[in-house]
Amino acid sequence: MLTFYYDIMSQPSRAIFQFLKANNIVYKDHPVAIRKGEHKSEWFLKINPMGKLPAINDNGFILTESVAILKYLAVRYVVPDHWYPSDLRLRARVDEYMAWQHMNTRFNAAGLFWKEFMVPQMTGKPLDKATLDKAESELNATLDMLQKMFLKDQLFLCGDNITIADLLAINELMQCLASGRDVTKGRPKLRAWMDRVREKLQPHFDKSVAMLYKLRDMSNSRQQARL
Repeated sequence: MLTFYYDIMSQPSRAIFQFLKANNIVYKDHPVAIRKGEHKSEWFLKINPMGKLPAINDNGFILTESVAILKYLAVRYVVPDHWYPSDLRLRARVDEYMAWQHMNTRFNAAGLFWKEFMVPQMTGKPLDKATLDKAESELNATLDMLQKMFLKDQLFLCGDNITIADLLAINELMQCLASGRDVTKGRPKLRAWMDRVREKLQPHFDKSVAMLYKLRDMSNSRQQARL
C-alpha cells in the first residue's frame, strides 16, 4: 500500500496531498511534524536520509522529491491524462515548468515567506526593509515571468487543462498568505488562474490550506491594529 509522509504546511507536500485527493488514490496517511523536528528523527531519516518532506513508500519503493513523486503517481495510478500528458510536447511543457520552478517560483516565494513571516516569528522583530524589498522585487520578477512565459493567455500554466505543474506553482504562491500578502494583487490574470486551480481541487484545496487562511487573518488583524 502507498504511504504518504508529509507536513501540510510544506508547499510540495500540499501539492501531492491535493493530487492524491483529486484522483481518489488510496493511501496510508503519515503526517510528519516539521515544527517538532520529526523530519530529523531517526526513523524518518531511514525513509529520507536528507530529512526532507514529502516522501512516499509504495510497497517498499521509497521515493523523495516532490516533482519525482508527482510524475511517478501520475503514471503509476490510473488518473486522467491531463495531469501529466502522454503527448510528448504537452508533457515537455509540464517538465519545462517543473525544471524552471526550483530556482524561481519555489525559491523566491519561499524566500519571501521566510523573510516576511518566519524571521519575525523567530526573532520577535521584523526583517530590515532593504532585505525585504529585495525579496519582494525578486518574487515580482518571477511572477512577471510566470504570467508572460507560462500562463500567457492559457487557462492553466501548461495549456487548457490543469497539470501537476499548476499544483506545485499555486502552493508556493499560497505560502505567502501567512504574512497577509496577496501575490495576485494588481495581477488579475494570475488571480483568475489561481481561482481556476482552486475550483478544480475543491473541497480538498481549502482544507489543505486552512492554516494559511488562519495565519493570513491573524496577520491582517495585527496590521489593522497598528493603524
